Amino acid sequence: MGVVIETFIWEPSSSFFIFFFVSTFLSIFLFPYFAKNRTFGSFDHSISSSFARFQRWFLAIYTLSSVMEGLWSVYGELELTSYALSKESMVFYLCVGYSTALVLGPLLGVLSDLIGQKRICLLYCVLHLVVGVWKRITMSPSAWFANIFLSLAGLVYSFGFETWLVVEHEKQSQRNDSLNETFWLMTFLESASLIGGQVLANWLVDENVQHGIALSATASSFLSVVTIICIVQTAKEPLKTLPFRDYSAAFYAYVLGDKRIWFLGTSQACLQFSTAVFWILWAPTIVADGREVNLGLIYPCFLGSRMLGSTVFPWLMSGQSLLRLEDCLVYIYAILGVVFSIIAYDYQEIRILVVLFCLFHGFAGLALPLLARLRTMYVPNELRGGMISLSQVPANAAILFFLIQRGYSNKIENSTMMAFGAISLFTASGCIYLLRRWGKSPHQDWHKL
Repeated sequence: MGVVIETFIWEPSSSFFIFFFVSTFLSIFLFPYFAKNRTFGSFDHSISSSFARFQRWFLAIYTLSSVMEGLWSVYGELELTSYALSKESMVFYLCVGYSTALVLGPLLGVLSDLIGQKRICLLYCVLHLVVGVWKRITMSPSAWFANIFLSLAGLVYSFGFETWLVVEHEKQSQRNDSLNETFWLMTFLESASLIGGQVLANWLVDENVQHGIALSATASSFLSVVTIICIVQTAKEPLKTLPFRDYSAAFYAYVLGDKRIWFLGTSQACLQFSTAVFWILWAPTIVADGREVNLGLIYPCFLGSRMLGSTVFPWLMSGQSLLRLEDCLVYIYAILGVVFSIIAYDYQEIRILVVLFCLFHGFAGLALPLLARLRTMYVPNELRGGMISLSQVPANAAILFFLIQRGYSNKIENSTMMAFGAISLFTASGCIYLLRRWGKSPHQDWHKL
């Protein structure tokens, strides 16, 4: 008599998705009725028609760009596995990407400040177009080439669009309310677009992974062309006239010479490092006990929680909170550090791990627009791209170090990397606390360039 062994594949309950959908819906649509400040963002009709038009174009461009980012993030290890590559080779490709970001990141940030943010966003689309065409016509396992270009595109994505927004906002002398609204909408639409990219990639892929990659390359190329057309349709951007020597002097005085920028940059780097650790280890952590898990359904839960977290930002900015932005970030970073500490301390059940990971993304979704708002308060717009890219250097260096130690030498465990992620988040909390104690200078002192 044969024994039939039933396999059980764990997947999140439908109540997870219902909770995120209903909570996000209520947070957005109840806000105008309960907010103390009734002149916030979309509910303020005092913004100029030209900036409102630019805001709509910008959000459409940012959404398309986010879909391109999410399209390639779906494959990852699956694509490398289809080439029959070893674990060491996969780690090598990751190291190539982070090495590229480490070396060329600051240069791209400075370049964006010198040539203009609209042009650097066009470069982002061109990089994705090159990757799409390359993957479509070659179908070869030379993943390092595409990894370099995607790493450069990810760098531009992290600072180019945000800097373009704030420069245009300052040029048209708009209220800060409209800028605050766009910050949280960027985080919200980015998360939604990443989910859309996953849906599109899963729809295109079939039993033949290479065929699915080719179709995704075609879709990425098409989206790149559409985004380039949309960027060109926006208002013309004047050519930057600030000489490199003057830019260097201003960067040293207003960024490198200000301790508050160091505190803010360190907190950004810590969040980037912990987020990278999460994306590298979340799947191995969940399947550590050998059970089968439907990772494709867990991934949208993370992004849904980040969407929900981003919707809390307008409530904080409308007078619902008695805390300053810095105080909110101090507590948020501390909570994120506690979440990472629990994960690093001991293995938890899958359900608990998913809840902890959702908490991480929920508070991270709130932290991202708060950090963008703090950058507007402390960093000159003319130096914003260089500051953001420079703050990513220590995070990329730390990630590269841990990849080498874990992937090649096996000298550290996954729990150790999680522990360092927790330490970095507590460090970020301390940096924001010090930033609050130092205070800030009047805004008009920042733009004498």
